[in-house]
Amino acid sequence: MVFYQSVLFLGYLYAHLLSTRLSYRKHLLIHASLLIISLYFLPVAIPEGSRPPISDNPSIWLLTTLLVSIGLPFFILSTNSPLLQKWFSKLGHQTSNDPYYLSIASNSGSLIALLSYPFLLEPSIGITQQQQWWSIGFLLLTCLIALCMMLLKKEHFQHSAIQKKSTTVLLQKPSLKDQFEWLLLAFVPSSLLLGTTNFISIDIATVPLLWVIPLALYLFSFILVFSGYGEAIHKKIVLMQPWVIASFLIYYFSHQKLAYFSLELLLHLAVFFISVMVCHGELAKKRPSTDYLTQYYLIMSFGGMLGGIFNSFIAPLIFSSIYEYPLMIVLALLLNPIHKSVRLYLKEHFAKIIFSIYIFTFALILSININHFNSAFLIGCAIIALMTIAYFFFRNIALYFPLIGLLVVSCAVPEKQQRDQLLHQSRNFYGVLSVKQIADYDVGDSKEKVHEIYSGTTKHGLQVVNDSSRQCTPNGYYSPAGPLGAIFSNYDSRNDNWRIGVVGLGAGEMAGYSKASQSWTFFELNPAVVDLATNSDYFTYLTQCIDDYNIAIGDARITLEKQPNSYDLLVIDAFTSDSIPTHLLTKEAMELYFSRLNNDGLLVFHISNRYLELKKVLADHAEKLGLTLLVQEFRPEREIPLAYRSDWAILARDGKNLEPLLISDSEQRWIKPGHYADARSWTDDFTSIMNVWKQ
Repeated sequence: MVFYQSVLFLGYLYAHLLSTRLSYRKHLLIHASLLIISLYFLPVAIPEGSRPPISDNPSIWLLTTLLVSIGLPFFILSTNSPLLQKWFSKLGHQTSNDPYYLSIASNSGSLIALLSYPFLLEPSIGITQQQQWWSIGFLLLTCLIALCMMLLKKEHFQHSAIQKKSTTVLLQKPSLKDQFEWLLLAFVPSSLLLGTTNFISIDIATVPLLWVIPLALYLFSFILVFSGYGEAIHKKIVLMQPWVIASFLIYYFSHQKLAYFSLELLLHLAVFFISVMVCHGELAKKRPSTDYLTQYYLIMSFGGMLGGIFNSFIAPLIFSSIYEYPLMIVLALLLNPIHKSVRLYLKEHFAKIIFSIYIFTFALILSININHFNSAFLIGCAIIALMTIAYFFFRNIALYFPLIGLLVVSCAVPEKQQRDQLLHQSRNFYGVLSVKQIADYDVGDSKEKVHEIYSGTTKHGLQVVNDSSRQCTPNGYYSPAGPLGAIFSNYDSRNDNWRIGVVGLGAGEMAGYSKASQSWTFFELNPAVVDLATNSDYFTYLTQCIDDYNIAIGDARITLEKQPNSYDLLVIDAFTSDSIPTHLLTKEAMELYFSRLNNDGLLVFHISNRYLELKKVLADHAEKLGLTLLVQEFRPEREIPLAYRSDWAILARDGKNLEPLLISDSEQRWIKPGHYADARSWTDDFTSIMNVWKQ
């Protein structure tokens, strides 16, 4: 997203400089040259051999890879909106004085592409074909732009073309204040888009493709505000926003949730849409005359880029959770123009007293809740400075003091509620990790103290910490009563000297199955997970329950390729929040796994998923690669302490190696899945979750 917004800004800067600093002859010549050069980069593709670094933040590598692979073609695309609208403004058409409505076409195209890709294109064709079709589309677009340039030259618009009058009143020369408002009105929705997407994907539900909805609403808001109904809609939204948002903030900071996640999701999406509609509506209302069109788009794109940079790089450094989400909702409310018509009844000296109380309260909260003094002092100074600056800007806005008071209270209440439970919370490139302690966890006939590790709101492991007899017993998805326990128990007589590889570390629970004579290797992408699993203050599986192990940090497919050892058992338990990364489930990945297994080796997959039927993918691979597959969907009929429902699959080259599981007398049976006629092989060139969506 940062790459997209940054290149968009550079494209708008190029369009602005080209149309304001150069003659039209040079202008068209330079742009035509760039169009021709960009064709050299077709078809677009990631450079051969490009691999992410083994670090906790591959952002620079990712940005560099995108720049090299699609940088110039996308740069050309990013110039289209301001350049074509600027050209159109000089043609003498009856709407040339107000060409901003053309952005409806560009945003409609973006919306159609966004919705058609995951639902139509990706399920139908592979990446290679997508590259070919995209390249053909880019060639067609290049020809159409060249046609527009020819029409532009033919009109000789540089000789003061006669334009018809427009009924739309536009700003003639934007002041610095106008430009700063454009920046803020673009920054807040951009940041709020990313914040809302992260929040609903992590804290509400980990539904695949959920990120599409906020982006679709974001694009749709632009379509509405620049349409003929934009002004009427904007007036109603402006009046509605304070009432809706103020009520929502009270609900949000109460840390309550609606009974049905679909209603909770609709609530947050409605708040997001109302907030961006106010900001984008103000942007549309404050658009300037066509003389300043490219400058207007340039500042808009700069604000959008700053929003992306703030959420992607700054917020993870200063916030341990997604606090930028409510912050941007508050800022969107403060940007509502209705405040200007509200008379402030508080006198100046009374306002100063209230402001001083807020600062003192906030400083007190920080000193209580932040463990490290240096961090508390620096963060406290920064926030107090921002509050002071905001005071001078917003002291005449009626909602300033109530909102600041609400924010201060919200900072105190959650910490007091969770002080005895939240042991750790951190955030990096891969998301938000937390460790919680439950003092009276119900474990059958007793209550125990339990530590749990979460990725967002998805639990990834737990350990009983106050009962030494239970500390090395795997729990949850890895319970001895479940499928993984059945695998280790049925092969107990022959696994003394096994080499075992585990993709996905979590809390390190599988170490509870280890024997002193075994050798274990854990493959983990996120260094923050390694820090938590090896910290005995949180979990002791790796410090007390296993003797011989090592941890390989990095993407499993890259690190496995470098492993010379042959494994007897390889377990794939890697999850991004609630879903296994698709590149670990392709045919090429399967071939890699078996190349690292000995002849009698076993490959085990944890495929629990609320929405995707991943056994279809594995069944197709087994059929095409000549493997034997067994699946168990663990659904205990009776209550088993510390055991979760889970789905597991196991594969082997020779079906005889799986016979111990087939003759097991367990209540939960391993079965051979049937043939799925609608299954399509997942490869590095083709994956589509729509093909395995549960009915």
